[in-house]
Order: sequence, then C-alpha cells, then structure tokens
Amino acid sequence: MPRDTRYSSRKKQAVGRLTHAISVPDGGSCFSSTQAGRAEPQPSGEGLCTGRPDSEAVFNQRVKMRKSGILSKQYIRRGLFQRGIWFFYSYSEVKLETATVNVTIQDFVADVVSELFFRNVEPVSKETMFIFPVDSNTVVHSFYATMGDTRIEAMLWEKEEAQQLCKATAGMENLRYLQDQWDLWGPVFACFLGTLPPNREVTISLCYVQELPLQPDGAAQFCWPHELLPQNNYLDWLRSQEEIPENLHFNICLKSAHGVSHVAINSSYTPLQYTAPDQTSAEVSLKSSPWMYSDLNLLVYYRGPHTLSAVVERRDPKAPPGSLLGDPVVMVTLMPDIPEEVPNPGQPGEFLFLMDCSLFQDAQNTLLFLLKSLPLGCYFNIYSFGATFKAFYPQSVEYTQESMDNAVGRISSICPDLGGCDLLGLLRSIYSTPHLHGHARQLFIFIQRKISSEEEAVMAEVYRYRDHHRCFCFPTNSCDSFNLSQAMALETKGECVCLHSKMDMTSEAVKCLQRALQPMASGISLHWDLPPGLEVSMIRKAPEVIFQGHQSSIYAQIRGQAQDAEVGEGSVTLQYHVGSQSFDYTLRFSLSPSSDGRLPVHRMAMMHLLWKLAWEGTSRAEKDIQHSAVKSSLSVGVPSPFTSNVAVRMKQRDAWHCDSLPPDSSMLFSPSCNLVPCQLLWLRGFRPVWFKSTKFWMVQKCQFCLEMLGHKAPDTAALTQLSASCKEREPSPEEQVMEEPPAFDTSWDWTISPLSTRLCDFSRLRVVVALQKANGSWALTAALASALGLSKADVEGQRPSKGVQPTAWATVLALVWLYQYKWKVSWLELLEDKACRWLHDQAEVPLDECLEAANSLLGCFVELTVFRIGTYPTTGGGQEAGWKHSQDS
Repeated sequence: MPRDTRYSSRKKQAVGRLTHAISVPDGGSCFSSTQAGRAEPQPSGEGLCTGRPDSEAVFNQRVKMRKSGILSKQYIRRGLFQRGIWFFYSYSEVKLETATVNVTIQDFVADVVSELFFRNVEPVSKETMFIFPVDSNTVVHSFYATMGDTRIEAMLWEKEEAQQLCKATAGMENLRYLQDQWDLWGPVFACFLGTLPPNREVTISLCYVQELPLQPDGAAQFCWPHELLPQNNYLDWLRSQEEIPENLHFNICLKSAHGVSHVAINSSYTPLQYTAPDQTSAEVSLKSSPWMYSDLNLLVYYRGPHTLSAVVERRDPKAPPGSLLGDPVVMVTLMPDIPEEVPNPGQPGEFLFLMDCSLFQDAQNTLLFLLKSLPLGCYFNIYSFGATFKAFYPQSVEYTQESMDNAVGRISSICPDLGGCDLLGLLRSIYSTPHLHGHARQLFIFIQRKISSEEEAVMAEVYRYRDHHRCFCFPTNSCDSFNLSQAMALETKGECVCLHSKMDMTSEAVKCLQRALQPMASGISLHWDLPPGLEVSMIRKAPEVIFQGHQSSIYAQIRGQAQDAEVGEGSVTLQYHVGSQSFDYTLRFSLSPSSDGRLPVHRMAMMHLLWKLAWEGTSRAEKDIQHSAVKSSLSVGVPSPFTSNVAVRMKQRDAWHCDSLPPDSSMLFSPSCNLVPCQLLWLRGFRPVWFKSTKFWMVQKCQFCLEMLGHKAPDTAALTQLSASCKEREPSPEEQVMEEPPAFDTSWDWTISPLSTRLCDFSRLRVVVALQKANGSWALTAALASALGLSKADVEGQRPSKGVQPTAWATVLALVWLYQYKWKVSWLELLEDKACRWLHDQAEVPLDECLEAANSLLGCFVELTVFRIGTYPTTGGGQEAGWKHSQDS
C-alpha cells in the first residue's frame, strides 16, 4: 500500500531535529539543516515514538532543551574498536536500571544475549540513537528496541532491495551527518530510536557472536563494557559483595571438551559450579559490577594443552541438507606451540618498508638501522608513497651485500612529496605481487598524513589478506590516521606504535623488527579423519604462517551421511614447522555434540563464507551457492557484502504477526510499519586519536624513566672523556681515500635528550653502523678507525697476532665499541647479534685475546659475555673449535 505522505513529511521534520540538536548554538531557534548555508524555521512536528503531534508546550520545552548545548554519550574502549551504546541528549541521565546478560563461551567463541532497560529520569523528552561498533570477529545478528507498545527491529535484506528501501526512508541524511561529524572511528551499527518521553523506558535487546582472543597465558578473554552494567554507589557496591543485586543478572556458561579449569574475573562472582561430571561445562554469575567503572574482563582457562581445539555444532533441522545451515560445522582453533629459540630459524621472511614521503627527512637513520639489522637470506623492498608510490625494486630482492649497499645508497635520493597519500594503491600493488613461498610477508608502515576518505577501502584490502601478512604501523603523534594504523595492526596481529620523536622512530621500529624475526609456525596443514561417508569442505582455510603468541580459527562444513551411525568421532591432525623442527598434534572430537539451537559457530562460518565469495567472485556455477548462502544469512541475521540493514517501527501486535510470516518488503509500506534510519556505517572521527596518543605518550615517558633508573649510573668523568676523544680527531684525507663509507647522508639532526647529546656523539655511531657488512662483520678500514676515534695505525698495531684476520679483529673492535652505547640506545641488539653470529661461524678466533686488546685500545672494560658464547648452536668442527679455544683459554 502507498505510504501516508503527510506522515512521511512530519516524520522527516522530526528526525531532522537530531541534526539540529547537534549543531544549533545557544540562543538560537529550531532550524532545519537540509540546505547548506541556509536555515529555515520549522514548525513543530510529530514525535518519533508516537503518531500524535506534539503540544506547543512540549515543543517549546524541546527547543529550550536543545539550547542548553552539549550532547553527552556513553561508550567503552576495547582494543581498537569502541563498543557500547550512545544516547544523544542534552542532559546527563538516561539511567540503565537493569541488565540481563547471558553469555555462553565454548572454547574461543562467545554467544551473547543481552537485554538492557534504560529509563529517562529527566522531565523532558530525549531523542535517542543506538550505536554499536563492530569488528571483523563480531557478528551482530539480532537487535530490537521496545518503547511502550512500539517496537523497532533491524532486519537484513539483499543489498539492491535494501537500497530501494533506504531511498524511501526519511532522515537518512542524519546518518551521513553522523558519519562525517561524530568523534568515533571505524565500522558501527547505527539505528535511530526516536524520542524517549519523560519517565518512559526503552528496552534494548542485542544478540551477537564473537571469536575470543587468546591471551599469552592461554586464556580466552571476554570483555563487557561498564556502561552496559548498572552502576551503584559505594554502599550499594559493598552490599552487593554479599548478595547478588536485583538489577544485575549476568550469567556465564562455559563449555570445552578439554575441561574447564578456572576463571579470573575483575569483580566479585559466585563460585564456579561444574554442571558435568567430567568438568567439561560450568557456570558462574556476577555478584556485582566491577569497581570504579571498570570494564568487565573475564579470563577462561581450560585444562590440558592448548595447541588444538575443536567445536562441532549440529545442523539446523529446519534447513535443507547440503546447505551450510543444513550440515554440521566445525570450528578449529590453532594455537601452535612455538619455541622461543630454534637451532635453525629457516626462512627469515619478506620485509617491506613503506615510508610516507613527508617523513623521509626524519626517517633516513631508521631505514639505515632496519636495513643493517636484517638477516641474510631474507627478502626486502622499500616503498615511498605520497600522491603516487614508488618502489626501490619491481619485486622484493634477496638480502645480500650488493642489494643492501644499493638500498642504503638510494635512501637519500628519495624526494619529499607533500601531495596526497595513496596508501590504498600501494597496498593493492603489494597484495597483487606473488607471495614468496616459505617467507612470511611483514609490512612496516610509517605514516604521517591522513588517508582522506579511503580508510574503509584500505581496511577492506587489509582484511582480505589478513591471513597472508602482518603489519607494523608507526603513525606520528600529529597523524590523523592513528586509528587506521591501529586497525591495520590489530587486524593482522601486528603492532601499532605512535611516534613522538625521531629517536622513537628508530627505537620502536627496531623493536618491532626483533618481534618480526621471532620464530613462527609455517607450512601449516590440517589432515582430517572422518567416518566413511563424511567429508570436509573448508570454508576458511588455515593461514600460511602463525606468529608467536597468536591463534587462528578455521571453519569447515561436514558434508554427507555416515555409513555407520554408531561411529560418532572424528579427528584432525595439525602439522607445522618451526625452523627445521616439525610438529604434529592430533585431536579427536565428537560428531554428536549437544546443541541449544543458537548456531553461533554456523553464524561465524557463514560470515567467512560470504566474504570469501565476495572476494573471489562467482562463476555461473557458483551463483547458486552464493544465492543459497545469502538466503541462509538473511534467515539467521548474518550481515555480508551482499546484504544491508533496514529498521522498521511497528506496533507490538503487528511485530508478533510479522514474526510468523516470511519477510516481504511490501509489509514495510503498510500503515502500521514505518522505516527508520539504520545502517552499517564507517565513521571518520578524530577524538580517539588524541586520547590514545596522549595516553601512549605518558606510558612512553614513564617507561623511559624506569629504564633510566634501572641502569647503573654512568661514570660522568669517563663519559665526558669518551665524548672528548670522539670529537678531538677527524680522519685525514689519506685515511679517507682507503675506503669511503656507503653513500648515506650522516648529517641528519638526531633529536635526542640534551643529556644524551652532551655525552655521546651519535654521528660516529651512524658511521659505524653504515660500515657494517650484510653478514654482520666489519672490514678493517681507515673509515672505521676514524669513526671509533682511533687511527688506522693504532688499530693495526694493537691487533693481537698476525693469525687473527683483520676482519675478525675489526668486528671485535666495533662490537666492543657498540656495547658501550647499550645503556643509551636500545636498537643495537640486532646489529650485535649479527656480529656475534658471524664471529661464531669463524674458526679459531681467540676472542679472549681480542677482547683484552680491544678494551685496552678503547679504554673500557667489557666482559666476554658480549660475544654471547654458548647462545648459538654449533654445526661444524671449525666453528666449535674456535669457540672452545676462546672459552678454554
């Protein structure tokens, strides 16, 4: 039926008031902002909850309310994304009276059902909106709000049909305003709820499923925002320690085939009650909200090893067999046991350095230290990006002496580009290049400029290839893309570090490179053993590598019918490599698990299947698969690239009637139903940038002070003498002719603390680093001697014996000299490690004699531990003999 145009016009005016409430200044009147730069007075319109026009007194009261100014919000922070509920209003009280939350956690997947009762305790009406930020591991599949006899429900429709419905929805311009003006960042689910009258209640029902992150100690972590928990005063909080409050019903059910060991919660809770004799299921309830407005943090610990876990979920009996819902689905969580040290690390990886051209004047030394710290055998490339992007090499090249010298020489030739920031084009170019087999791809992204409106597209590309690479992001403290950088790192299990100085840039980049060089699991494969008649169809495959301390969840559909119904078990075997070591683990799981019909694993699997179909494209033969998957996703509320949200306001009696009927867009245009603005949006806010960068700055300053206090106080006189000796002598022209350092600009102004500047000459440190070879050694040259504050004649004269090779003697001398800077700079670890490994591979090097001569020549005292004797495995007689000689002597 055609919609009532008069009602639609009034509704549009009423919805427009939210925009007015956000933008009108004190002393203004009620205006419409439908046309930029022009404001027109508007008559009073209908309220959003009821179809009755507002009285003049209520309208005047609303205008007065909006004049009072600033809107407030409620939100929480969890990792990158902020998760919570916002009520937009001019006064500070929309009280959460009661919260009922039921959480079911099975291994590493959580199924959440919540019901939240809010009440407007103010004497004025308030326009409200619900926002729930989502991430790639969360699926919001059910949402509705109830106010009196009116119900607003979010529904999923195929995208083309939903777009037509959105055109018929009044007030969609408010979502666009929210997208550009509000202070949040990232993808959110947003739905306008309408006007909440005084002393009226709104009930929010929210259901979602979520993959839980793995903590370093093997626990599964679940978080719940404190804004969605009733807040009590101190006396009520003390009373709640003895008995469960009436306004909080928070129940947690835990399940695992491994067995539930214990839980840790930052609030008072009931004792863990096991509900199965083998302790595979348990229950626990909260007795109070966390103290001091803290978010609820729940850690679940399971019994046994954590390398492999499987959750099998029964089919939906209503769905046809062969479809995703009509077959059982298994979720396998991979948590490889990766040793801290391995004898042979194997393939060291592919390292790509992406540098914002506006940072090149400040980042030359950072690139130098990163290039010098790379191990032999890895692959690397350097990209610069601005309005366009350029690469040093068409494809990544192997790290050799020649390629390293070439790259170091080209760093200074990069021209600054203050134009645009084409990070999206650069990432697409990188992802389209062939992946080097056996080499984990890791990106180091240094960025200073905003990506403008391409953030959503950038994250889509990162999400698509998240199982094939890892991002380490380094935004500056003045960067508007901090949130994007953190999202990229979080999505790929990398790290994001906000930079506050040039010293931070080098230090933090090298720290991340150390983490990138840690052992990782590669060559990952799964082998299934199922009863005859059953087979596995992979939905999300195992990643190529899993980094230390991380997990990966894969999903598979179990097809067919078992020939022997009495065989109710299957098994899966995980195989992977860490360096030259091989590992395999086998897990048996039941094919007939209990089920409550909520299908959390099916929903997560469906989300991955739909994204996979969207990325890969579909042939004519796959169109039927896509159509079936989309139809199933609509039935269980799983959003995808093929669907979009539509919210409907209707009377409760009509809602009950519609629940019993299949969805049909024609019912949305009936007189009893009204469309409400509701969409998944990508917000481009700014406030989290300042909050997080400021917080990070405080942490860094505190950490710096602690590190300084933890070190032994330096000998000021010795340091002053060292600084003077470094400055008193410049190399002669004859010495410079013997060998020049690589073509690298060492005139860069290194910003560091005043005390450090007085005590050390960092220009000499840069020269010493620039002279190190790709294999970790140094050649005995006049340039090296000059950088060490010595003459080449002195260095040659103090060589322990003619049997000591000049390169070995120069490497020992440079290593001892670098060791003096360890208390001041933290990014020499990898350079020293390369030098020690090279010395370890040399035969018959008298390290004790070399160390004694180096200490005498440099006027310092460094112990034999500088060479890390015993750290590296021996692989041959000569190598072992060389180290044994040093230790015996």
